[in-house]
Order: sequence, then C-alpha cells, then structure tokens
Amino acid sequence: MSDLAGRTGIVGVAAVSALGRGSQAQLAGVLSGTAAFGPVRRFDVGGRRVKDAATLAGVGPLGDELAWVIRDACADAGLTRAQRATTPLMLAVHGHPDAARLSTTDKPTAAGLAAELAGRAGLAGAAKVYTCACVSASTAVADAAALVRAGRVERVVVAAGYLVEPDQFALFDAGRALATDGAARPFSAGRTGLLLGDAVSAVVLEAVGTREVLAEVVGWGRAGDAYHAVRPDPAGNGLARAITAAVRRAGIDPARIGYVNANAGGAEGDAAEAAALRQALGAARIPVSSTKSVHGHALEGSGLLELIVTVLATMAGKLPVNTGYLGPDPACELDVILDAPRPAGSPYALSLNAAFGGANTALLVKAVS
Repeated sequence: MSDLAGRTGIVGVAAVSALGRGSQAQLAGVLSGTAAFGPVRRFDVGGRRVKDAATLAGVGPLGDELAWVIRDACADAGLTRAQRATTPLMLAVHGHPDAARLSTTDKPTAAGLAAELAGRAGLAGAAKVYTCACVSASTAVADAAALVRAGRVERVVVAAGYLVEPDQFALFDAGRALATDGAARPFSAGRTGLLLGDAVSAVVLEAVGTREVLAEVVGWGRAGDAYHAVRPDPAGNGLARAITAAVRRAGIDPARIGYVNANAGGAEGDAAEAAALRQALGAARIPVSSTKSVHGHALEGSGLLELIVTVLATMAGKLPVNTGYLGPDPACELDVILDAPRPAGSPYALSLNAAFGGANTALLVKAVS
C-alpha cells in the first residue's frame, strides 16, 4: 500500500476578513500584529455599550462573499470543471443571511444557501451544513478530513462565513461579552472581553498524492464539557480531551507541536483554555497566540479562518503575535508569543475552537514549507 494512502491535504485556500481580501492579506495581517478593530459603521451602534469590531469596508453580501471564496479556493487548488462537478460542499454558517427580514412562510434556510453556493461554483452539491456556533467550521473540517481519509470522497470544499451584523452584535453586547476598551487581549491581565470580526473563507481538502499540498490535516478531536450552557469547564477537561484525541490520531509526540493558535478571544474562558493546554500537552512549553487578537471573533466563521492563517504562518516559518497583551495573568501561564513573530520550530500546529454549549474542537496540521 502507498504511504500516501489515507492522508488528507489542504490544497487550496481563500479568505476575506477585516485584514483584507485574499490569503496573503490574512498572513500579512496576523504577522503585522496590528489589530483590525475600529468603530462599526455597517449599522447603527449608537445604543450599544460597545461600538467596535473588525470589519472590512466595502464587503458584499455574505452569499456573494461565500461564492467568491469557494471559487477562489477551487482556483487556488487548480481544480478543473470536471473535478469541481464531483466535489461536495460543506458549509458552516449561522443561518441564511436573509432569513431575519423575510416572513415565516418564506424564510430561506442555511441548507438552501449551501445548495445555491454549490450550484454557483459548479460543485456536486451540498453535503452538509453546520450551525453549531463557534465550532461549526472546525467540525466541518474534521468531518471532511475523515471522509477523505476513509476514501469515501476524493476531495471536499469546506466554506464558512460570518459578517458582523446587528443581531449577534446586540446579543453579545447585551450579554456583556464584548471588550469595553476597543481591544481583544487573549490570555492577558486586564482583558475585558472579545470583539467580533468578519471572516469568510474556504479550503479544498483532498487525498494526498493528487496535487501539491499546503498542509496535511493529520489529526482532529472533538469533545464536550457538559458543564454549563455558556461557560467552559474551568479545568479545561473537554478541550483537553479534544487536543489529546487530535494528537493521538496524528500519532505524534506532543512535544513535536510547534504552535497553538488558541481559541482565546480575551474573555473569561481564556483561563480554562490555558488549563486545557497544560493538561493535554504536559510540561511542553509550546508557543501560543490567538489570532482573534488581530482579526476578531467570527463566530461560525472563526475556525476556518484561523486554520488558514495557522497553515500559512507555519509554512512561512513565522508564528503570529498575541496582540493587545498588557501583562501576565497567573491563571494563563503559557508561552505566549509577544512583541514580534517568532520563528517556527516545527511544521506541526494546533488550531483550537470552543463554543457555547461546551463544544470543543482541535485540528492538528503539518505544514509544508
């Protein structure tokens, strides 16, 4: 049997966020360490306690942006029309962006959006839609990688998107989850909350051996806290189990992991994530940062954008800075990357996500330099 059998690679990527349009804009943005937060002008925030987010001026409707990244990722992978026609789509979104403004009987669905997007891109159809909050995109990637590894499909397109809009902004603001000082400060003393951000992205996953690979998805893990509706387990047990499962599936020593792009957004749960990392990875001092400190928290779109920047940064040999850091928090004792990008010491990197309801995901990739 070929040593390529069962291996899953990322062969094409595309992304749009407040950092700009295109994958290289994302890489440049996270390596610059300059946060993209500013006053929201897309809708009225006059009555809100927080008025900042990371938004891209001139961005189009979510459906159009999703269609663009799907087509761009397919082009980046070099897929022919015939190959696209046999490739299914997995989509992670909060719901159909037009549903709130239409009557109950006419409400469009996320499944309908996925089918429409597959048609616009010439794909085989919509295989699955994920609306499981902030682990939506990472769960989709794990499922897609499992399908490819098992030989059930040759390739899958995974797309995910969220554009900062008034409803979710109002909910997070009313719940006092948003940072009051205009900055997201993951793992930092003095952090006051997360800030939302735009993220629309797509990746093509394919069996290794067909074409040039950017990175391999070598492991993934999923676990639940069963602790609280919106708060993570303070001990980080669920996330630790997800990390451990990803490492075991990859079959590597945890010490070989060279970077963790953390879920942390600058909120209460950062300490739980730090506990999970210490529990799962032992005494290993693995460099950690959260790129949410630069591009914001994109809810259902977060996991895919963060996976893309993790792959691109590791390929480039430079690990992103944890922006906004004011000082150490004793509850978040980690090797946080500060001041400037750090040289990558390993091709292996983890991208972590967690969601309301206690859902946790870990994606472990091996980048190709």
